[in-house]
Amino acid sequence: MINENTYSVPFLYDKLQKSRAVKTLEISVPGSKSITNRALLLATLAEGASTLRGVLFSDDSRHFLKCIQDLGFVTETDEAQRLITVEGLGGRIPLSEAVQYVGSAGTAARFLTAYLGLSHGVYHMDASEQMRRRPMAPLLCALEELGCEVLYEPGAPRGHFPFTLRGHGFRKDRIAVNIDGSSQFLSALLISSCLCGKDFTTCIEGTHGMAYIRMTLKMMAQFGVTAEQLSEDTFLTRAGQHYRPMDYPVEPDASAACYFYAMCPLLNIPVLVEHVHFHSLQGDVNFLRILEKMGCSAADTPRGILLTPPPEGRFHGITVNMSACSDQAITLAAIAPFADSPTTITGIGHIRFQESDRIAAMAAELKRMGIRCREEKDSITVYPGRPSPAALKTYDDHRMAMGFALTGLRSPGIVISDPGCCRKTFEDYFEKLDQIAKWC
Repeated sequence: MINENTYSVPFLYDKLQKSRAVKTLEISVPGSKSITNRALLLATLAEGASTLRGVLFSDDSRHFLKCIQDLGFVTETDEAQRLITVEGLGGRIPLSEAVQYVGSAGTAARFLTAYLGLSHGVYHMDASEQMRRRPMAPLLCALEELGCEVLYEPGAPRGHFPFTLRGHGFRKDRIAVNIDGSSQFLSALLISSCLCGKDFTTCIEGTHGMAYIRMTLKMMAQFGVTAEQLSEDTFLTRAGQHYRPMDYPVEPDASAACYFYAMCPLLNIPVLVEHVHFHSLQGDVNFLRILEKMGCSAADTPRGILLTPPPEGRFHGITVNMSACSDQAITLAAIAPFADSPTTITGIGHIRFQESDRIAAMAAELKRMGIRCREEKDSITVYPGRPSPAALKTYDDHRMAMGFALTGLRSPGIVISDPGCCRKTFEDYFEKLDQIAKWC
């Protein structure tokens, strides 16, 4: 139950285990944040009107939408029907000078910065205090090398918001960018690369977040522009390509679905999330493969993936590299205390630079519940244990709030601080948990 600035997680485990009937949790989730925000930008780049269906309305997507409106793009929205129509101008920006406030939306911060920095105009960029702390330097350095002027206020730190972009278009046809801090740096450059007017080559250092890069490449192709991956670290966008307007359906958010799929081993119940399938554009669907390794079974049905719990209700601890679906590292850590052996999550060093230092935050909150864990530079190990009642901090991080609420479904006395931070991606997450409590 939400009470002002806290949420008391309903303890559901005992109730479900005492029930003789086997009940399948069937639930729907909002549209994908990652797909919604990519589609919004691609729609502005297309020549003509695009209609986006099933979009996510959240803090992040509203900031992105407000930014393109502030650039002068004509849009129509219908939140009840989850529709947005965008009049694209084929790469042209209506206003040659504008103020942009991206809030805490990393996609808006990176994608719009690349688009505006490689266009012609003056754009004043700012963000929330949280986003001001997150990395931008690799992208800004790449834009400067391509000919953009990046101007900072006197005494302000370089490589972070706020700054002003003075864009002069592309003055080179090749760039290299380090993506260890965020795969969004590469996605941002790829989406705008077709505006170069010549064949454009993008090279990368690092391999983080390639599932999100594949999503970007597939969506670019759906809107009509192909970027070829020539090698592990080189991408080529050939000249003469143009984005076309689309009537575009946004997939349900696989990241959001994973919180409910994690309830399958946690609460020993079958779970089906509507319209989530293994052929999804979203890399987080691979989290279900991790749950399979822990003992669950998955079947992709016409209605969505049905996940069934392990035999006898016991699930296993594992060692797993989660670099391809790192947004679910918190989800796995939150259910790991109930596994039958330790769980080690590796390949997640980059999540220290997201909405919070997520490795440190996970370790702190696990210890607050009395759960033993071991924190390393790019990994965390969680040992089995019985969580104690605790009021958990969320660090203004939506994934900390949503992930660690799961722990309270199986262990009583867990309270989530600042549940409102979930507005970033999933406004009614805790209302969904209350609905599940009534379903039980």
